[in-house]
Amino acid sequence: MTRSDLVEILSAQFPQLAHRDAELSVKTILDALAQALDDGHRVEIRGFGSFSVSHRSARIGRNPRSGEQVAVPEKRIPHFKPGKTLRELVDFQAHDKQSSQPEPTDSVDA
Repeated sequence: MTRSDLVEILSAQFPQLAHRDAELSVKTILDALAQALDDGHRVEIRGFGSFSVSHRSARIGRNPRSGEQVAVPEKRIPHFKPGKTLRELVDFQAHDKQSSQPEPTDSVDA
């Protein structure tokens, strides 16, 4: 799903909301989430999951082509941990899709 898909779904669910306003809403929410992470805060959306920033220390890595050592600087990376409700929803749908597919049959040509 892309940002534009999200805008389309929001516009379809709320017909009183103009497409331009739905786009602005999605942009504002995502920008606020990114700004909070940039400021070092943790963002939690109940039932969906939590976003946080992890810190990776500087280390010595290897160039896979030449094998020479390369200094990799420290960095901060975003981390997402799904909430219980989201995990259960995805897991339930996976089981549901598997049970709706027909079982493969072994056929023997004679």
